[in-house]
Amino acid sequence: MAAQDGRANANPDDLAATNVPSSGEELKETRHGDDAGNLAETNVPASPPERAATSGPGSAGEAKVSSTPNDAASGSGAKPLKKSSSGKKKVTQLGDFKLVKKLGQGGMGTVFLATQVSLDRKVAVKTLSPEFAKKGDFVKRFIREARSMAKLQHQNIVQVYAADSHSGVHYAAIEFVDGQSMQDWMNDLGKLSVGDALYAIIVCADALHHAHELNMIHRDIKPDNILVTKKGVVKVADFGLAKALDEDVSMTQSGTGLGTPLYMAPEQARNAKHVDQRTDIYALGSTLYYFLSGKLPFAGDNTLELIIAKEKGQFTSVRKLNPEVPERLDLMIDKMMAKDPAHRYGDCGEIIRDLQGLRLEAATLSFIEGATVSVTTARTPAAAAGQSAPVRRSAKAVTSAEDAARTSAKGSQVDPSKIWYVQHQTGKGKTTISKMSTVQILQGIKGEMLDMKTKAKESAQGSFLPLAQYIEFASVVEKRVVKNKAESRSKGLQNQFAKLDKQESRRKRWRWLKNLVEMAKGGVSLLIWLAIVAAIIGAAVIWGWPELQKFMNR
Repeated sequence: MAAQDGRANANPDDLAATNVPSSGEELKETRHGDDAGNLAETNVPASPPERAATSGPGSAGEAKVSSTPNDAASGSGAKPLKKSSSGKKKVTQLGDFKLVKKLGQGGMGTVFLATQVSLDRKVAVKTLSPEFAKKGDFVKRFIREARSMAKLQHQNIVQVYAADSHSGVHYAAIEFVDGQSMQDWMNDLGKLSVGDALYAIIVCADALHHAHELNMIHRDIKPDNILVTKKGVVKVADFGLAKALDEDVSMTQSGTGLGTPLYMAPEQARNAKHVDQRTDIYALGSTLYYFLSGKLPFAGDNTLELIIAKEKGQFTSVRKLNPEVPERLDLMIDKMMAKDPAHRYGDCGEIIRDLQGLRLEAATLSFIEGATVSVTTARTPAAAAGQSAPVRRSAKAVTSAEDAARTSAKGSQVDPSKIWYVQHQTGKGKTTISKMSTVQILQGIKGEMLDMKTKAKESAQGSFLPLAQYIEFASVVEKRVVKNKAESRSKGLQNQFAKLDKQESRRKRWRWLKNLVEMAKGGVSLLIWLAIVAAIIGAAVIWGWPELQKFMNR
């Protein structure tokens, strides 16, 4: 967890926000004035019998303790437990993870910099505080959600390596991120360029899209939870644990489990348990607004006023705060932050499509030297030429064995006359099963006579599998998917631009009508003034003429 003292929106309980100095540097400050060089005191129950500990990863079944830091570093066997002045036992190793130093502490627990002994790599270890450790249901949710987070395999998501409980200490080990959060960068820069802001948001949207496909909602998207490594790699942190907080009734009632009110959607404030991916989209839109303007879309003296302002759904256009923001991007942010979830984008894939359609995102973060180019935001040759390009998605991870099998299969001869059992839909939408040869199936895919829901099997027995899972059809199906996405992207952009053009035409008509009314008002005013002048002259002639005649007759 990053030590981000003094920040108004900092959340010391974030699991994955682990930003510390690079290897070999000493941590200069920690939370609550704790000594950075000492390990935190963690309560270990005295009831379980003490067992002889063995060195190395084989002792992962329980927490390892030692009498001195040197004993812990050497990985020696069991030593007498050393108690601190407060009478608490100091834990220096949790299973495979050797604690190095304390990084921070908050209401939910303590975060340590640690070393995973078996793999010799730096990790961050989050331990639950004694208060939460007493809640059995919360501990189960903490472990369950952390293990769910471990299923998220994406280059732009902070990875969870392990979650376990040892000798009464409940912890989760997560990826160590050598860098700082986007909130830290915003504190330094004030606001981002349009290119940098779009780059960061597109990468985050891609990470969220991956999580949403696995039915995981973040619930607390904010600049503090968007980390940037020293190589410029953007990573979304703290997946899942917000849900563990939300499911705890006492936490929800007290407001602790509601996420960050500055960025969260209004429906999340009403009921933190009933949210979906559109809740993350709202928070992502609020974050983009903040990146571009340096200001938050809503403000209030307290949480209640802030939530009421969000319920009204009225905020200053980001274009007024930053004239460099294109009008179309301004409208996209409005759509991301619509008060009604039904009026927002349906998924993050649509956001990526529209934002990349602007062709304004940077290739890397400009404020980081030697930043790495993201696969998500990299342009295809078609996009560079001004044509529509599909959304770039991260490839599904495969094992070495699967990769070798695929390579071998690609090099083998495909039997064009092989007969398959194919489950597909007819032109009338009826599902049927037909026998087709390899060549017929390939022609059906290319000719779009077979849709992407078509399945096949090699014999009458067995289960039907998607065509993409067979090496004979994988490459053709992949090309078809790319084509479909490109067509969908092009159609979506055309519809979006048509909608924007329609709105602009409506504005022009109103502007013309307004000018006409103003001109009419000016004309009427002129006529009134002319009438007044004429009346004055007429009165002068009528009443002054007799007096003039008398004067001339003298």
